[in-house]
Amino acid sequence: MNQPRTDNYDALGRWPGALMNTYAPALDLVSGDGAEVTAADGTVYLDLLAGIAVNSLGHAHPAVIGAVEQQIRRFAHVSNLFASRPVVEVAEKLKERFAHGDAVVAESTRVFFCNSGAEANEAAFKLARLTGKRRVLAAEHGFHGRTMGSLALTGQPDKRTAFEPLPGGVEFFPYGDIDYLRKLVGVNPTDTAAIILEPIQGETGVIPAPDGYLAAVRELCDEHGILFIVDEVQTGVGRTGDFFAHAHEGILPDVVTMAKGLGAGLPIGACLAHGRAASLFGVGSHGTTFGGNPVACAAALAVLDTIDEDFIADVRAKGEHFTAAMKAVDGVDEVRGRGLMLGLVLDEPVAKKAVTVGLGHGLILNAPSDSVIRITPPLVITTEQLDDAARRIGAVLAETRAQARTATQNNEG
Repeated sequence: MNQPRTDNYDALGRWPGALMNTYAPALDLVSGDGAEVTAADGTVYLDLLAGIAVNSLGHAHPAVIGAVEQQIRRFAHVSNLFASRPVVEVAEKLKERFAHGDAVVAESTRVFFCNSGAEANEAAFKLARLTGKRRVLAAEHGFHGRTMGSLALTGQPDKRTAFEPLPGGVEFFPYGDIDYLRKLVGVNPTDTAAIILEPIQGETGVIPAPDGYLAAVRELCDEHGILFIVDEVQTGVGRTGDFFAHAHEGILPDVVTMAKGLGAGLPIGACLAHGRAASLFGVGSHGTTFGGNPVACAAALAVLDTIDEDFIADVRAKGEHFTAAMKAVDGVDEVRGRGLMLGLVLDEPVAKKAVTVGLGHGLILNAPSDSVIRITPPLVITTEQLDDAARRIGAVLAETRAQARTATQNNEG
């Protein structure tokens, strides 16, 4: 249930004096229910970000609460020096989802659990190194995390430059350009270990791969014995209207990384590999203290049990419904993406201002670029809430564009 804070604790005001200056939070949130969150002052917001695509089942979902409470009463942590049931069960369910019904693929798939998407991509990077080859090819504008290894794979110089030198051997290619990628591989195909990309680039502005692109990359990797790593950290767990976004093209990667929506708010990441990639790690070659935490895995089990094929079909339908509604909104030039991972491409560069204005309309929005509003709400959001969101976004854009015009006139005057 959404409830405001009843004491006078000022988390927002005390934040700068207690935490490093890596974020500038906009609100002091105290509770949530489904697709809504409540701030300390009692204001209720419709959450169209879901903790950056993390809260797949929204806030305070009873299945997650029940699973976590039951597990934490048993034990919270034992380390990977011991086996526990929730860890094995989640791994087995992920193997089934990854294999898309192919029993041979499921049998040859193995899972490494960690705590985040960045760590999942670190694991994938290390798998690539264990092939004995040095080159890893990554997409320009891609985002794979902020640890030193995952940052080395991230094709955004503004995030990388301050931390160089980063781990070497990574080269970048234009996202979606298969001809360029073929030529890049051809420079040294025998030393190319892996190609990594996102099926939809999220942090750049929700940019889907062109139709047929993933299949062409799969063919290229097969031709040269290259690992195909697909980063499903943001796109996975039903977010795009398929459990994995790569299923949209019917391809099977060698390695998939995931996190975010898998834990419904609890920190968990996973690196899945099949075939030869699944046997590259040996005992002692990689590890994690907290990865595969039983409580986080209990939450993941609740997610996997809830997000079945009917649930995912509903995500697709809600995405199509909201896309149609937003295409009719003045100021929206294009709607990109699939399911409930959408980018509203604006006809003016006012997206970041719209995020601020949106708070005044009871909306939590996000702008990965000046002209794109990213929509990644809880997957449990209702059609009625999406209709309400479309109306409010229309009002936000009208107000934001009016403010921009006024500012331009004042500057010219």
